[in-house]
Amino acid sequence: MSESSTATVQPITSTPVPVVSVKPVVLSAPDRGEDLQVRVSAPATGRDLPVIVFSHGHGWSMDGYAPLADFWAAHGFVVLQPTHLDSRTLGLPADDPRTPLIWRSRVEDLKHVLDRIDLLEASVPGLAGRLDRNRVAVAGHSWGAQTASMLLGARVLDSEGVPGEDMSDPRVTAGVLFALPGRGGDDLSPFAVEHLPFMNPSFDGMSTPALVVAGDRDQSMLSVRGPDWFTDPYFLSPGDKSLLTLFGAEHSLGGIPGYEVAETTDESPERVALIQRLTWAFLRSALRPEDSSWLAACSALEKEPRPLGRVQSKSRR
Repeated sequence: MSESSTATVQPITSTPVPVVSVKPVVLSAPDRGEDLQVRVSAPATGRDLPVIVFSHGHGWSMDGYAPLADFWAAHGFVVLQPTHLDSRTLGLPADDPRTPLIWRSRVEDLKHVLDRIDLLEASVPGLAGRLDRNRVAVAGHSWGAQTASMLLGARVLDSEGVPGEDMSDPRVTAGVLFALPGRGGDDLSPFAVEHLPFMNPSFDGMSTPALVVAGDRDQSMLSVRGPDWFTDPYFLSPGDKSLLTLFGAEHSLGGIPGYEVAETTDESPERVALIQRLTWAFLRSALRPEDSSWLAACSALEKEPRPLGRVQSKSRR
């Protein structure tokens, strides 16, 4: 019997409500070469709703990551999901002149979403006046986590090891980073060194509170290290951080990119359910410091006889 089939976690969430989702909401972006398409998902009821801007992994789109977006929206968040230029739905040729700088375009996509939040709010019937613009988080998976981390203060080092532009955004006050790649340099595989020069991050300035989520069986072809590579963002960044290490999880972390996705090699509905609850609780408390959801969720996990993961945290230094 597998660990996931025997473990249980007590509910640490609010009662779900119906979700309203609208797509595509098209944001004009003349300098991008393609207008930016966004999916907006929101709870049908409630006010003072915090916002999550989510960056998808390579090849995905605004239609991916339903296990996360659906859950977050059903439990009180407005979720904004842009489609980046690397999405398979756009079919950008490999020799397109924009390709080398898609990593930067992705960051600009998230900022553009925040710039046009009024239009996105107005696109969903009944949503007007219900957002809390002072409580905004970013989240992302894999390349999307790298994108989201830039808004939290991570930077890209050049070939001389000098940090590039600071692209952090003061409107963002929390983040959740799923399977975020670690250090570059000698830790990268030859393929990554040749094809992905932007994968050379500095986490020294990533001081915004964040939850890093890593699988202890996530062996990347982009690194010569083992799964611990994905814990670098936690250990190498300052400020309030938490690390959720998932036992037995590979890069899809049990299946967060979508329901019954063929690319998921470690399918585990129980693990995905744990991720849903813990990320919801983390964001609740990170965006509302008086909220005790995160402490309650961590306490519940610690009491599990056969937990699916462990949490460790550190405070600002």
